[in-house]
Amino acid sequence: MTTATMNAAPAAQAARPPHRILTLSEPGRAMAEFASFLALRPAMGMGALPKGDGHGVLVLPGFMATDASTRPMRSLLDRLGYETAGWDLGRNVKVDNERVEAMARCVEELYERTGGKISIVGWSLGGVFARELAKMVPDMVRMVISLGSPISDDRNHSNARILFEYLNGKEPEPVKAGKFTGLDEAPPVPTTSILTKGDGVVHWRGSVQHPCSHENTENIEVIASHIGLGVNPSVMFAIADRLAQREGEWKPFEAKGLSSLLFPKTRLH
Repeated sequence: MTTATMNAAPAAQAARPPHRILTLSEPGRAMAEFASFLALRPAMGMGALPKGDGHGVLVLPGFMATDASTRPMRSLLDRLGYETAGWDLGRNVKVDNERVEAMARCVEELYERTGGKISIVGWSLGGVFARELAKMVPDMVRMVISLGSPISDDRNHSNARILFEYLNGKEPEPVKAGKFTGLDEAPPVPTTSILTKGDGVVHWRGSVQHPCSHENTENIEVIASHIGLGVNPSVMFAIADRLAQREGEWKPFEAKGLSSLLFPKTRLH
């Protein structure tokens, strides 16, 4: 594992959801982040962010969300030169075998349409899906980027656990079928976890990638809310930086100059 922004040590504390104050402040903080996104979007799309090479980017929404939540991000990535796609599967509620198969088809279709490996960006639960899809079809996936995703294999990190288990059971169909186990293991492709200590939905410790058998993994800490991760300008900067790398030439993230002020360099443990 790389040390792009910090050295991550295994969490010593028991899994728990974020503090209630962070949760209650999520809507207000997210609105401020969206306002910042709208204000900076012209600059981000016209030179402030690196241009893309045209490869496909599949963007997956979070729990209870739809493609509408990822439209601002996809619109920006389109403007940067990528061929983006939403999952077009409605609201992200049920986790069953049919949904997993449908997501795999999304990967295959974008891979075939663009003629090369695609990247997958997943927000919250969508990031969990992104990692698992990359494990299923690694030859089709160029890189994975997750945003505030509960990848620790312990649902107690999320305050959405009760609702998730009410709708899907404690063992969703894919788990019973032997899939979606070992969520904390990164896929065999370059994998970035973008996380924030201000997350009011998924405790940041649940989003940390710890040392594993795959070398090209990293954590990038940002200052953001959970709901605002998909529009936060610093997150857009990190995503654009990661996607702009040449295929096969992945290097850990390094913010330079004034941009380094956007990315805290704290220890994640």
